Amino acid sequence: MLKFEHQAWQRGFRRVAGVDEAGRGTLAGPVVAAAVLFEPGFLKAEAGGLLKELDDSKKLTVAGRERSYDLLGGLDAVTLAVGIADAFEIDRYNILQATFMAMTRAVCGLPQPPDHVLIDGPYSPRIPYPCTPIIDGDALSLSIAAASIVAKVTRDHLMVEMDSRFPGYGLAKHKGYGTAVHIQALFERGPSAIHRRSFRPVQDAIRIHAYLDSQKGPADQGATK
Repeated sequence: MLKFEHQAWQRGFRRVAGVDEAGRGTLAGPVVAAAVLFEPGFLKAEAGGLLKELDDSKKLTVAGRERSYDLLGGLDAVTLAVGIADAFEIDRYNILQATFMAMTRAVCGLPQPPDHVLIDGPYSPRIPYPCTPIIDGDALSLSIAAASIVAKVTRDHLMVEMDSRFPGYGLAKHKGYGTAVHIQALFERGPSAIHRRSFRPVQDAIRIHAYLDSQKGPADQGATK
C-alpha cells in the first residue's frame, strides 16, 4: 500500500498527499473530497501498526470507518482537509467537474501545501501541484485509502444532518444513493433542495409532479392554497 508513496519519495517529493472523493453516484447531497498528508517517517513506521486497518472505505464496516476516521483526526503526524461541491454546483458544471472542484478545494485547504498529490481515478483536477492519478488508488495507496475514509465519513455525517432538514427521504440511512426506498420517496414527495436535478431519477420525479400538477382541476388547485 506504499508503492506509489515510495515512488514519489524517491523522486524527491516529501510531502505526498492522497486525495479521494465520496458521493459521486448519489441522487442527493454534495460530493465530498478529502486530502490526507502523512509525515513520511510516520507513514513508513506505522503502515503495519497504527494504520494497518486503513483500506478502501468501501471495504470497511461503518464501525471500522469511524474508528479510522477518529484515529486520523487525532494524530499529530497527519494533516487533512475536506472540500465540498454542492448539488447546485453538480447540476451547473456536471458531476466530474464538481468532483474536481471538491478535490481542488481539499488540496488547497491543507495548512501546508503538498509536494505531490496521489489521486484516486484516471483523471487529475487542475491543481498547482504535480499529480499522479491512480485507478483503484484507494486499494493501492495508503494515503488515498485514508482520504477515502475521511471523505466517506464526512459525507455520511453531513447526510445525517440533511435528514433532519429534509425529512421523509431516508437520507440518514441510504445517504442519498438511489435505493428503492429513496426513489419511491422521491416520486411521492418530489425533489428537495439538495437533490441533483441533472440526474435521471430526479428528472423523472420532476416530470411526474409537473404532470400531476397539470391534471389538477380548479377544486384541486384551491385545496392546495
